[in-house]
Amino acid sequence: MIPEPALRPAAARGPGLELCYRSRLYLDGGDLVLQTRTRTRRFPIGGDGITRAVFLDAPGDDMERRGPTIEGSWGKVQLQDRDGALIGLFNIEDWLPESPAIPKRWVRGEQLLDRTGMAALFKAAGIPLHVVTDRNDPLLATVSRRHRAVSLSPGNEFPWWYLSLRAVAFIVWFALFTVILFFETTEPWVILLLAATALVAPVARLVVRTWTRLRLRECVPVVRERVRPAPVDGTGTTVRFCRDTELRVQDRDLVLRVLGGREYWLPLTGPHALTSLVLVRDRTGQPLGVEVRGPHDQVRAIFLWPLWFGGRGGADGWSRLRRTAGLSVSERKLAGKAPWPKALGALGTDLLPDSAGTARKLSRFPSTFVGLSSTATMMVGSYFSIAQGQWIQNAHPGAGMAAILAGAIGLFLQAVPYAAHQLGSRLRLERPALGQTPTERLV
Repeated sequence: MIPEPALRPAAARGPGLELCYRSRLYLDGGDLVLQTRTRTRRFPIGGDGITRAVFLDAPGDDMERRGPTIEGSWGKVQLQDRDGALIGLFNIEDWLPESPAIPKRWVRGEQLLDRTGMAALFKAAGIPLHVVTDRNDPLLATVSRRHRAVSLSPGNEFPWWYLSLRAVAFIVWFALFTVILFFETTEPWVILLLAATALVAPVARLVVRTWTRLRLRECVPVVRERVRPAPVDGTGTTVRFCRDTELRVQDRDLVLRVLGGREYWLPLTGPHALTSLVLVRDRTGQPLGVEVRGPHDQVRAIFLWPLWFGGRGGADGWSRLRRTAGLSVSERKLAGKAPWPKALGALGTDLLPDSAGTARKLSRFPSTFVGLSSTATMMVGSYFSIAQGQWIQNAHPGAGMAAILAGAIGLFLQAVPYAAHQLGSRLRLERPALGQTPTERLV
C-alpha cells in the first residue's frame, strides 16, 4: 500500500481515468517515488539527490502577456540538488484533483500547497520548500534544452502508444494525400497505403477503449459506500445525470464522479486529508448544501442539497455519507442575505450542464492533440479511401476493392459509436429523470 502523504492527480476521464487509480507521488524510505500507469521512478533525497524544492507561485502563459513565462497557470515546482541544478519539475495543477473544475489561480500560495498535499509531502521528506513569485528569482534553476529535467507528471490522458500510432499514421496519410492530390497518381500501392493509414485512427480508438476498460478492471479499490443524487423536482436533472453522477466513499479517498465519467479523488487519509462535513442552512433553517472541508478549513467541494439529498432517498444518502466518510459533522446557519455558495467555481457547484448539447459534448470520447481524433476528421479520411478505390477499380480491381473495403470499415467504426451516442442521448439519456418536470435545460 502506498504510504501517505501521497499526491493525487488531477481529475480525468476516458483513458485518463486510469491515472486517478494508479498515479501517485509519495515518499518511500529515503526516496521520492513517482508512480504512473506504466512505471515507477525513484528519486533519492539528500546527498547528490533532491535537497530542496522551489514553488513558483506565478501565473503561466494564459495569465501573463509580458516577459518570459513558465508553462502552467497554477505555477510550477522544481526539485533541485545541493548545487541548485534541476532534477525534476512538474506543473502543480497536475497534482491538484479539482484543477479541471475550478478557475485558474483560484487557490494559491500556502493554501494550494496544503490542498495538493505538497507541503505535507516535502515536510515528511525533509525537503526544504521555498516559495517564489518572480520568474527571475535566483532560486529558480534554468530550464534549457541541453539539460532537460525529468517531468514528475502523473502521465498523459492517452497512453503513449496510442498517441504515437495516431501521429505517425496521420503524417503518412497526409503525405500520401498530398502526393495523390498534386500528382494525381493511380499507383495501387499508394492508394492501399492511404486507405490503411486512414483505417488506423478508428481501429486505434476502438483498441484504446477496450484496453482502458480491461486495465480499469485490474484497479479494484475498497468501496465502503456509494451515494447517488436524490434531486428534488425542478432541478433539471436528466437520466444521464442520475446514472453517471455519484459519490464513492473508498478506503482512502472520497471520489466524486460527474457527467462524462470524470472522477475527482480527494484524500481521506494522511495529513492533507479531508477533515469535516458542514451542513449549511439558510436563515429559516432549510438545508442549502454540504461543504466538504480540508486542512485549515478550506472548502474542497460543495454538494448542493437539492441535487444530492433533497429528493426521495436523500436523507438516507446523507446519513450513509456521514457514517462512512469518517469526517466530523457540524452545521452552520447563514446570517443576513449573503449568497451561498460564494465560490461559484467550487467543485460540485456546476454539475448540471446548461443544455442537452453540452451534456453530449461532455460525455463523448475525449479528443487528442488539436482535435485530430474527432469523428468528422476520421470520416473524411475513410471517405477519401472509398473515392480513391473507386477511381482505380477499373484498372486495379483488387486494390480498388481493398481500398473501398478499408474505407467502409473505417466509416462503420466511426458512424456506429457516433450514432449510438447521439440517439441514446436524444431518445433517453437527456430526458427528464424519474420524477422530474422538463425544463429549459433539456432543449
